[in-house]
Amino acid sequence: MAFDELKEKITTQNPSRETSPNRGTSLPQEAAISSDRQALREWQKSKNIDRDAQINLTRVAHMRYQHPDLAEITTFLRDFGMSVAKKTETKRWYKGYGTDQYVYYAQQGEKKFLGGTFEVESYAELEKATKVEGASQIEELTDAPGGGYMVAMVDPEGFPINLIYGQEPAEGGPMPEILTTNYETQKPRVARFQRFKPGPAPVHKLGHYGLCVKSFPAQLEWYTRTFNLAPTDFLYVNPDASNPSYRIDVAVFCHIDIGQAFTDHHTFFMSQNPTSHVHHSSFEVHDFDTQNLGHEWLVSKGYKSVWGVGRHILGSQLFDYWWDTTGNMVEHYADGDLVNEDTPVGWGAAGDESLAVWGPEVPKWFLD
Repeated sequence: MAFDELKEKITTQNPSRETSPNRGTSLPQEAAISSDRQALREWQKSKNIDRDAQINLTRVAHMRYQHPDLAEITTFLRDFGMSVAKKTETKRWYKGYGTDQYVYYAQQGEKKFLGGTFEVESYAELEKATKVEGASQIEELTDAPGGGYMVAMVDPEGFPINLIYGQEPAEGGPMPEILTTNYETQKPRVARFQRFKPGPAPVHKLGHYGLCVKSFPAQLEWYTRTFNLAPTDFLYVNPDASNPSYRIDVAVFCHIDIGQAFTDHHTFFMSQNPTSHVHHSSFEVHDFDTQNLGHEWLVSKGYKSVWGVGRHILGSQLFDYWWDTTGNMVEHYADGDLVNEDTPVGWGAAGDESLAVWGPEVPKWFLD
């Protein structure tokens, strides 16, 4: 066979592959949400959830932890992008650059999770919370920046959760610059360089936290019935390969249900686990460059990376997980999704492939 004939045959049988049309592009929301879905209000109705009886949260405000060495955790949190708002011999409050007086509270003592803290919409909601079994009475926060009032609660597996109202907002700022980006045919950044100074990734606010629980159905019922926490996405498993229609929900991403107003894709996360323990807490940073600069800064200081930087699927956040010096997992995130009551509840199969669209390989123990 002549060379030209051979070349033509190879070209015909093995045509050049065209560039994949979805490579490097973002799916529209209708395609991104699982086709296995249900309207939120229908899901709540199917669970007989009385929305009028719920304690109405407005946002997640700060995390609370106990640490054996306050000086050590303060050094870490500064490198993580927070600053000290106030300190005493046994207590520390740490702030970001948002309008929260503080996004993290630490007190002296053996390692202990003291719960996430949510703001409620009125003092009456605090009064409602005191009637829940195991809840404290209303306490005035006389020593905390911004003051306010708090009720401490405990969920069915013993995890603490705190509610706050009446805290004076902080002034906040300064806000980072929103960068101008040059694309292939649109280049608005003219005679203006992108140069960055190494340093921590400044924290804006607390975004969410997650728990590993032993009784997922009972915990889900308690949180979604007690508070206006609503599922955005579920993950499920098929325990019986011979019956693919039989499945069990094992994880949930919940947002704060504030009706038509948009809010973060998830403020609270839970997954089924053999043991009960906190998984991580997550803090928002400005953008991708900030996040990567913060990653390099934490590497340079010798801290231990968990997983990142990458892009989640559910929630779409850019993520970066780290161990703090006490052994708690904390996350930087940027560019998360927003949802409201019209966003349908979605279901997807659990597994490593459901966690990220790109990034380093997920550690096998990540959800342990």
